[in-house]
Amino acid sequence: MVDAPSPREVRTYRAWGAARRVTDGVRDPAFRELLQLIDGGPMHQCPPPVLLPDGAQAFRTMIEAIDAALEEVLLETYILRDDTLGESVQQALVRAAARGVRTYVLADAVGSMGTRDRFWDALTEQGVVVRHFHRVWHHPFEALRRDHRKLLVCDRRVSFTGGMNIGEEYGSSILARHDVWRDTFVQIEGSVARELAAVFAEGWDRARGPTLPGLEYVSWSDASDTSPQQNVSASGTRALQPGLQGAVQRQVQRQLGRQRDRRRGRRVRRVIDVAAPDDRAVLVLDPRPGRGQREMLSVLSALLGGARERLWITTPYFAPPTRALSFLLTAARRGVDVRLLLPSERTDMALIRHAAHGTYRTLLESGVRIFEYERATLHAKTMVIDGHVSLIGSSNLDFRSFWLNAECNVLVFDSACASALERCFQADIADSREITMDAWRQRTWLHRVFDRTARALRWAL
Repeated sequence: MVDAPSPREVRTYRAWGAARRVTDGVRDPAFRELLQLIDGGPMHQCPPPVLLPDGAQAFRTMIEAIDAALEEVLLETYILRDDTLGESVQQALVRAAARGVRTYVLADAVGSMGTRDRFWDALTEQGVVVRHFHRVWHHPFEALRRDHRKLLVCDRRVSFTGGMNIGEEYGSSILARHDVWRDTFVQIEGSVARELAAVFAEGWDRARGPTLPGLEYVSWSDASDTSPQQNVSASGTRALQPGLQGAVQRQVQRQLGRQRDRRRGRRVRRVIDVAAPDDRAVLVLDPRPGRGQREMLSVLSALLGGARERLWITTPYFAPPTRALSFLLTAARRGVDVRLLLPSERTDMALIRHAAHGTYRTLLESGVRIFEYERATLHAKTMVIDGHVSLIGSSNLDFRSFWLNAECNVLVFDSACASALERCFQADIADSREITMDAWRQRTWLHRVFDRTARALRWAL
C-alpha cells in the first residue's frame, strides 16, 4: 500500500515520488488508489473502450450514435466548421432535435469564429440549443481562457472524447488522403458517460446555457454545487427561497462550493458502476482554469513515475514544464523505453515545434527516442504506459493546456485498449523519421537560435 500524499505533495508534483514507491507500477492496485487520492474522482467500471484512430471511422460512429439517441445529445468542441463534415454533423443534430431529443451544442467562440452565422442559425431554427464559450464581449478579461474540450455524450450512456475537432481535415480517412490531420478519439460507455455529461454542463453553465435536467456539477460561474433538484416544489416548479433566509442559505452553499472546488474539484455523485481494483476502469481528468490543473499535472507526474517498461507519448505540442521534463528524463535513465512521437515540418505551430526542439539534445542524451511524424499533420494527444494504461484526450504538453484551457481526458486501465493504442503508435512510427544525435548536431545555427528562443518563451506560446 502506498502512503497517501499530502495536499502539499500533490500541489508540487510530489506524486511522482509516491508512484516510484509503488511495487508494480501502473499495474499495482495501489497506483489506482494514488490517482484517486490526487484527483478525487471515481474509477468507473465500463465495457471495453473502442479506440477510434481514423477520422472517417470516428465521425461515422459518432453520427450513428447521434442518430440512435432517444433523449439527449451533448456536443462540445473547440472547432466546429461549416464544411462538408460539419454539415453532416449538423444534419444529424437536426434529425435528433426533430424527433424530440434534447440537443445541445457548445463551441468555443474563438476556435469556431470562422464558422458562418447561417450554420448556427440553421441549428437553432431546427430546435438545437447552441452556445458559444467565452465570447469576448461576455468575458473580455478572460479571452485567453478557451474551451479546448472535445466531447459527445448521447443519452448519458454513450460517450466520445479525444483530440478531434469537427472539420474535414479531421474527418477524412488517413488511409485515403495525405492532406489530413492524424488524431485519435475513443468511445466509452457506462457510468463514465454521466460524468462526461457533467463536464459538458460545467462549460455549458459558463456559456450561459439553460439548466440541464438531472445533473449535479460545480458551476463554473460561482463554484457552487448546481443541482436541478434544488428548490423544486412538489408540483415540479422551481420555488424561490424567501428573503434573508434564502440569501443566507445561498451564500453558505456558495462558500461550501468554493471550498469543495478548491479541495477536490468538480465531483459527480450517483456513480453506480464504481470499478473494483482489478476491473477495467476509467478515470476522467478534466482540468479547467481555476480547477483541476495541479491535479492534472500531478497525475501526469505519477504516470511518469509509475512506468516500469514502456512510456510512449504522442503529442503535437511539446513544451512541458522543467520538472515534468526531468521526470521524463529520469524514466529513460532508469531503463524505461521512452518514445516521443512529435510533429514534423507539417506542423501547424512551427514556434512550438521549435520549443520542442529546444529539448531534443537533453532527451537524446538521456536515451529518449524521438520520432517526427511525416505522413500528415499530427494532432493526437495520447500516452500509453506498460501496455496497461492509456491516456486519451485533448490536453497538449504545453503551457496553454496546463493553465489556460478547459480540457478533457480519460485515463483507461485496460490492457486491450493499451495494446490497441500501442499498435497505432507503432504504425505511426513506420510513417515517421527518427531523430538521431548525429543528425541533430548537424542542424544550422539559425535553427539552434530559434530552438533556444522558443524553449525560453514556452510559457507564452
